[in-house]
Parts: sequence; structure tokens; C-alpha cells
Amino acid sequence: MKIFKFGGASVKDAASVKNVTNILQSEGAKNTVVVISAMGKTTNAFEDVIDAYYNKLSTLSEKLAVVKGFHKNIMNELFEEDNAVFKEIDTLLGELDWFLERNTSSRYNYVYDQIICFGELLSTKIVSAYLTKIGVKNNWFDVRNFIKTDSNYRDAKVDWELTQSIISEKLDTSTLNITQGFIAANDTENTTTLGREGSDYTAGIFAYCLNAENVTIWKDVPGVLNADPRVFSKTTLLEQISYEEAIEMAFYGASVIHPKTLQPLERKEIPLLVRSFINPKEKGTQVSKGTRLVPYIPCFIVKKKQILVSISALDFSFMVENNISYIFQKLHDYQLKVNLIQNSAISFSVCIDNKFKKFDAFYNELKTQFKIDVQKDVDLYTVRHFDDRAIKDIESKGTFLLTQVNKETSQIVVNPK
Repeated sequence: MKIFKFGGASVKDAASVKNVTNILQSEGAKNTVVVISAMGKTTNAFEDVIDAYYNKLSTLSEKLAVVKGFHKNIMNELFEEDNAVFKEIDTLLGELDWFLERNTSSRYNYVYDQIICFGELLSTKIVSAYLTKIGVKNNWFDVRNFIKTDSNYRDAKVDWELTQSIISEKLDTSTLNITQGFIAANDTENTTTLGREGSDYTAGIFAYCLNAENVTIWKDVPGVLNADPRVFSKTTLLEQISYEEAIEMAFYGASVIHPKTLQPLERKEIPLLVRSFINPKEKGTQVSKGTRLVPYIPCFIVKKKQILVSISALDFSFMVENNISYIFQKLHDYQLKVNLIQNSAISFSVCIDNKFKKFDAFYNELKTQFKIDVQKDVDLYTVRHFDDRAIKDIESKGTFLLTQVNKETSQIVVNPK
């Protein structure tokens, strides 16, 4: 049993869909579950739809037309006009329109999940139909009937026991299966989602429940690189990474592998392969039990647009446990992700990610009780297995504001040039 996952970039247009089908034919498609994300930037486009719908904007029909037109254009390149897939897609889009007309809930996260799921449903219907057209037998199924979660919309927790039971009993593993990533359902059959970039996690769930031979994530890169090629001019392909090392990299923000994906795979020692859909003959990277890192070189992880905050007591007293615990509670309350911590006797510094745009509210609450120094738009560089040369490479990126070093990892906050 093999699990393949194709992200949005791999199905961004008609040529990409054909490329995916070529890979499936070349790799051997039996005994395989293929998890597919929404096409191209469709998730972003659906977020625009959600924003317009929730805020009752006049641009809703325009945003919907963009999504519908994008998929229809791809279908027109792949199919003759009498293909049954056009009716199937119209039915799905009709379900979307029905929800927009009939929904009475004002809960944003609930509304988000009920709308965003259509990206994955549309993409998988199109890929499945094209495989059928070229003579590749396959089984499309709705993942919401198999992966069950709680009702924590936008970041749902998997009910592993129920999910395992359903997948084991109901899924025909002898054929090529096409399904959606990222989405699931709760016990009332409402759609839930597993968190942004959760399609990798979906692949991990199926691998765990089916005791798969391996999981392959197909990307537009050769595999896992030791650095982001958009930031560093020279990068190296990592051929092998241990589960432990991959989890460490994911914790610090490496974006190639979703953090939650690795945990179910590690429990059953199922290898994770990261391969290129552009050059599918190349081996890529394997994440598995064994050697920690091959080759053993510094690995760079960069988080842009961070905020460096230094907090101290107004009377210059020590920053002790009660102060720090209060600050952490407020960081949690305002959904500010902490990526670095450093404290001295009288100050406490954190480098945080303002993903949900709540920093100003956090600042306004704390400024009456503490002295707060803020530096916005800084970059956080994390270097695993650093050496002197690696640190020098970062020196060229800007002015060092804060450095923290342990045995294997150096974290440096930089004011970019």
C-alpha cells in the first residue's frame, strides 16, 4: 500500500493534471491512495469568497465567478464538452451556492470550513475524471466519510479509533483511490479541516491506518533542501533525515513537511519520501528511522516578518515566574506564536509571529504594567548543526539583534538590510 500526496502547485492547470496522471501511470497505480489539494491558489481564492460572504461585501459574486471560471477553464482544456464531469462539477458548485443562500450560522470558523472544502472536492473530481478519460481505473471517494474529528473547526483533532475502524473496514485498497486532503467531518457530518497545509497530515493518517509501505509527497522542489533557495544562493539536497531531525526542523518552521504529518508515521516507522513532480525520476529525500542527516551539514530555516519584543518591569525588579507566566497567558490569549525566548534578570524577550494580527491588542494591554520595547519586521534565522561559516552566511543578511545558541541549534534575530 502506497500513499501519494499532490499539493496545489502540482495540479495548478491542465498541463499539471496531465503530468500527475503520467506520474501515477509510471509509478504504478494499484494499491494506492492519492491525496490531492485544491488546485493552484484556489484555497486563497476561496478565502476571498469567505471574506466577502461573511462580511456581506458586494464583491461576493465576483469572487465566486473567479473560482468557478478558473476550474471551468481547466476542464475545457481536459475534456470534451459532453463529458459527465461538467455535470458533477455543476452539482458541487450548486451545493456551494445552496450553503451560501441557506446558512444561518454566524460562527466564522464553521462557515470557513463549510466553504473552503470545495477546493479539494473540485480538484479531486477533475483529476479522477481525467484518469477515467485516459483509461486509468480509479475510485473517487469523499474523505469526510472516512476521517472523523471533533468539532474544533479550522484545527480539528482526529478521532483515531473511529477513523481507523472506518478506513480498515470500508476502503478498497486493491485499486487506485483518489481523495481530498485537508478536510474531514465531525459526528454531525459537518465539514471540518485539519489546519492549513493539512493535506500532508491526511496522507499520514491514511498511511497509519493502512500500515502503508511509504508516503510520497510530490513537490516542485527536488526534495528537502538544507535552505530556502529564495533566501540562499547555494543549497544542498538532504538525501536522508531521521524522524527526530525532521520533527526538530518542523518545530523551528521548516515548511516542506507539515509537523503533524510525521507523528503517525514515526509511530509505525513508515518512511516519508519527498520527491519532485517536475523530475519524478529523481530519488528526492527520505525521512525514516536511521541516520540523522545525510549529508551532515548546517540547515537553515528562516521566518520572515517577525516581531521582537523585550519586556521588563516598570520598577526594574526581577522578571520572575509570576510575571513570565502572566505574559505567556496573554501571548496564548492573543494567539501570538512564540518562536524564540530569552530572559535575563530584569527583561524577558520573545520573537513572535503575528499571524492573526492581534499584536497591537496584546501590546496595549501589557504596556500599562510593563516597559515594552518592540522591533517589527525582523527575520528569525534558525541554524541546525551550525558552524562558523553558517553564521557568517547569516551576517550578510543584516544586523544581529539577538542570538541564542545551544549544542546543535543557533537562533539569530536579524534586522534585515
